[in-house]
Amino acid sequence: MRFDGDVDSLRRIRVAIGGLLLVTVIGTVGYKLLGFSWLEAVFQTVMTVTTVGFGLVRPLSKAGEVFTLFLMVIGVGMALYNLGVLFEALTEGHLRDLLGRRRMDRRIAALRGHVIVAGHGRVGRSAKDHLLATGHEVVVVDVDPERCEHLDMPYVVGDVTRDSVLRQAGIERARALVACLETDADTVYVVLSARALCPDLVIVARARTADSKAKLVLAGATRAVNPQMIGGRRLAAFALQPDVAEFMDVVMHDEELDFRIQQVKIRRGSAMDGRTLGELALAEKTGAQLLAFRPGKGEPFTPTPGAGTVLLPGAVLIAFGNMEQMDKLKTLARP
Repeated sequence: MRFDGDVDSLRRIRVAIGGLLLVTVIGTVGYKLLGFSWLEAVFQTVMTVTTVGFGLVRPLSKAGEVFTLFLMVIGVGMALYNLGVLFEALTEGHLRDLLGRRRMDRRIAALRGHVIVAGHGRVGRSAKDHLLATGHEVVVVDVDPERCEHLDMPYVVGDVTRDSVLRQAGIERARALVACLETDADTVYVVLSARALCPDLVIVARARTADSKAKLVLAGATRAVNPQMIGGRRLAAFALQPDVAEFMDVVMHDEELDFRIQQVKIRRGSAMDGRTLGELALAEKTGAQLLAFRPGKGEPFTPTPGAGTVLLPGAVLIAFGNMEQMDKLKTLARP
C-alpha cells in the first residue's frame, strides 16, 4: 500500500505536468490563430512560458500582445509551480519512495505460488524466516513501515484487512496466507476477506486464545494455531519423549538436514491416479517411506496404509525421505 504522502505527491506532479502541457497547447493554438505557422506557434509558446527572451518570431498585433501577456503570467506561474512540486518531492523523499514502491509492485506481480505473511511481529518473522530457509517465495504485509524498511524481499506496507492490500500482495496468485496479527479480531477479518477473494487458498491463522481457534476456523481458516498451546505441548513432549520430540523437531524445522516429512497431493492424470499402493511399489521406486494416507480434505488419516489402498485425485500422502526421494515421489503425483 502506498503512503498518503506518496499518493498526494504523485497527484500534484501529474497536475503540474498536465497544467504545463495545457498551457503549451493553449499558447500554440492561440499563436496559430494569430497567423503563426505551427512550428512558429510552438516555438513562441515555449519561449514565452520559459521566459528565455530570444525575441518575437514575428511582430505582434495588439491582440497578440494581450495574448502574450496572458500567456506570460499563466506560463511563468505554472513553471514555478512545477519546480516547487518537483523540488518538494525530491527533498521529502516521496518520489524516491514512489519509484521504489513501483519496483516492488512489479516484483510482487511476477510471483506465483508464494506465501503471504500478514503481520511481521515475532511470530510472523519466525514464519517468514522458516519459509525463506526452505526455498519458498514470501511477501510480508505489515501496517508499520519500520518493520519492513530493512527487508531485502517483497513486502507491502498497509492495512492487511483491506482487500486492496491483499490484492497488492498478490493473493490471487498466492499458495497460502499466514495471518499473525496483533488481535484476534483483525485476524478474523483478514481470514474472512482472504477466503472471499480466494476460496481455495490455504489460510493458517494465529489464535491468541483457545476460544478464538474455533472462531477462526468458522471464519474460513484452513488451520488455526495457538503458539502458546503448541509451545506448552512441545515442552511436555520433550519432557516425556525427548528422542521422539527431537526427531520430529529436526525433520520439520532443521533446514540443513536432508531428510524431510512432507505431504504429497495426488493430481488427476498422474501416474498414481486410480492405482493401488501395491501396484505402485513406491518404496522401491522412490525410496520414500509412506507414513500416512488421507483420502480427501477433512478425512481422517490412515497410518501405514495397506497395499490395497486406491489412490484417487485429491488424496494426500505423508511421506518421509531425503530431498531426492521426495522429488521422485512428487514427480509421480503430478500429471
